[in-house]
Amino acid sequence: MTLPRLRTALVSAVCATTLFPALAGCQPAPPDRGFVPRHEEPAEADRDSAGFLKRSQLVERVTADLNAYLDVPYRITVVARSCAGEGSGYDPGTHRIELCYDDLTEDRHLFEEADGRPADEALSEVVRETLHHEAGHALVDALDLPVRDRGRAEEDAADRFAQLMLLRDPRGDHALLTAARAYDLAAAADPARDPAPDPDDDHAPDPARAESHRCAVYGAAPARHPDLATPPRADCPRTWTATRDAWTADLAPLLRRQ
Repeated sequence: MTLPRLRTALVSAVCATTLFPALAGCQPAPPDRGFVPRHEEPAEADRDSAGFLKRSQLVERVTADLNAYLDVPYRITVVARSCAGEGSGYDPGTHRIELCYDDLTEDRHLFEEADGRPADEALSEVVRETLHHEAGHALVDALDLPVRDRGRAEEDAADRFAQLMLLRDPRGDHALLTAARAYDLAAAADPARDPAPDPDDDHAPDPARAESHRCAVYGAAPARHPDLATPPRADCPRTWTATRDAWTADLAPLLRRQ
């Protein structure tokens, strides 16, 4: 046996027998396929948001939900980290989703200033929507869909993937409506931004993203959300059906048997 293989075998044997694998320096190797959660040590200013994510296990719960539904043929790391204002996103070069602690801090501030109470529940829903949106980008990449690298078209597709995934959950409508409110609060906090959006930002304006989520929620279950019924939303059931059918067809190569 060569020296590297002998070393690997010895480490594996120690890790298999020790009662304290973390103390022995034994960490299980990450899976070689699917969505894999990870948390990085935060910057000092981000410790509260990092602690919230650790306690809530949101990254682990969302990745488990994605892996139960989809079999992605390679590893997509979903890492929570300090981003210094860069913003959450997906990197196709490394197959890596980044959820930024500082984004959570900003969203918490918006909700708590608007509502005057702790925002853990609202923040949890916004994180779920964000992670599913970024997973949508990862799947556009994995499936090489026609919207790939097409700016606004890809961003809209990622929003629709978040709608698909969240509306599979009986409480997913609440998550989408909470995320829609977050977009509204962000727009109200910076009213100059949406009439003159950043030309380098491919996302739809915040009010448009909020309305897309409300349309999906209403379209998926009009009887459950009569409060959302307005004349402009008359076509939302048809829009939702098109969203659901298009994404389900695109995902067919990756779908697990349900």
